[in-house]
Amino acid sequence: MSEELDWNAKTIAEFRANEGRVGGAFEGAPLVLVHHRGRKSGQERVSPMMYLPHDTDPDVVYVFASKAGAPTDPDWYRNLIAAGEGTVERGTDTYRVTVREVTGADRDRIYAEQAGRYPGFAEYARKTAGIRVIPVLELRRA
Repeated sequence: MSEELDWNAKTIAEFRANEGRVGGAFEGAPLVLVHHRGRKSGQERVSPMMYLPHDTDPDVVYVFASKAGAPTDPDWYRNLIAAGEGTVERGTDTYRVTVREVTGADRDRIYAEQAGRYPGFAEYARKTAGIRVIPVLELRRA
């Protein structure tokens, strides 16, 4: 098992065992598990990721395809965009979501809010500057 898959498996197990809370580097951070289907394989995948809740709508969260500042988009992002839907585990709640990419000024505002709360996201944007703009996805309860 690759280091990334091993980390994901441990994070997923800890999330589920502790009603959506994890320790370590993500202690106290809002985390969701996003289920998506591989666009080529058709296999279900689960990716843990930090999210930003919508200011007023509890049915909306935003996730960030940062891939820790890598020069390419993560596979989960491409899978969700292709499908237009997925499933989210948030705390002890599991529900279907629709997926919409946020662009332009809205994307910039939402990303800036996340980077202000969690400076690692500002570092990811710095690493990808001139290479790619980190996508922001809106996940809305279906």
